Amino acid sequence: MTVVHLTEHAPAVSVPLPDAAGRAVAASRILDTAAPDPYRTGHWTLRAGSKVGAVSLPVPGGDPVTVRITPKVPIARLFFLIGYSLDPRGWRDGDVEAGDHDELLPALAHAVERQVDRALRQGLLQGYTAVEESALVVRGRIREAEQIRRRFGAALPVEIAYDEFTTDIAENRILRAAVERLLRLPGVPQDVRRRLLHQRVRLADVTPLVRGQELPEWHATRLNSRYQHALQLAGVVLDGSSPGHVAGELRIDGFLFDMNKLFEDFVTVALREAFRGTDRTCRFQDPHHLDEAGGIRMKPDFVLYGPDGEPQAVADAKYKAEKSGGYPDDDLYQMLAYCTALHLREGHLIYAKGNAPHAAHRVRHAGIVLHQHALDLGRGPADLLGEIRSLARQMTAGGTV
Repeated sequence: MTVVHLTEHAPAVSVPLPDAAGRAVAASRILDTAAPDPYRTGHWTLRAGSKVGAVSLPVPGGDPVTVRITPKVPIARLFFLIGYSLDPRGWRDGDVEAGDHDELLPALAHAVERQVDRALRQGLLQGYTAVEESALVVRGRIREAEQIRRRFGAALPVEIAYDEFTTDIAENRILRAAVERLLRLPGVPQDVRRRLLHQRVRLADVTPLVRGQELPEWHATRLNSRYQHALQLAGVVLDGSSPGHVAGELRIDGFLFDMNKLFEDFVTVALREAFRGTDRTCRFQDPHHLDEAGGIRMKPDFVLYGPDGEPQAVADAKYKAEKSGGYPDDDLYQMLAYCTALHLREGHLIYAKGNAPHAAHRVRHAGIVLHQHALDLGRGPADLLGEIRSLARQMTAGGTV
């Protein structure tokens, strides 16, 4: 098996690859650049973008090729961003043990296995599930309409419905599906794989989910509190946009995070938490129109509304670092459009990292000020959330947050 190691947003590298493997990587569209190297025969020029993780790609007539993309953000910090986005009030740094792994997939598999082990340490959670079946004895209630439709007046068997107290519930099905998903992925260390196999044995009596089937719903309650962190991480593993997706006619088996989406989720959730307890309302991806006819749609990442229902602030998260020439001008034009349509005097662009923590631009003849803020994702969780709270105060122009 050919294994290609890349780093998120790193410069392009020339990698020795058979043509069939290179074409498979290009067809997957998981990299920003995947093309034959014009200067070196048998090499391909590859460059990773904002997707991180590991995938295994089938190669017609050859061995599969595995692409592993390492994030620039430390693994521990990445898990904090994920956890906070999922549950800002219940998840804190240190809740997830990533082990000594410096690649995303091994660390994620380790973290999921540890969380599942903690969840199942007191035994499998039980709950009530609705069962409908044909039986020779009456249990629960008789489904009279079904009895008449299917049995034509016969007394036996009886169509019944009842609630059964069992371990075959949504929470356990999700954990089993996540464990089995990780066992199929490339790059899971052998020691972690062995522990995952042990967890699968614990969940052997739970009905497996069919691939492509929607995940069963679960709701956080006092009874399943010991499961909640494991279920949240399992949901990340089973996210339909990441593993086992299809690009064109090529099936990809693996796991990918889009850092653009993760950064946007973290920033918008952290801003919402900064305004919690105030009389303001926060909306994500709020749909608006630039023109009066409603033909030009736009969806800012974050819009803050006052108690009167009028917009008070707008923000957009951009997972990109400032280059020597500054941030792209297109971002400023986009924010200017948001401010114009929402009738706001200020707009805020929030970047992953910059040369300075803050820059402001006053638009000529409009009086609109466009702010560019830079967050340092390498900082500790407390400092990072402190930056978000400070940014929230700037967004309200001296208001109380």
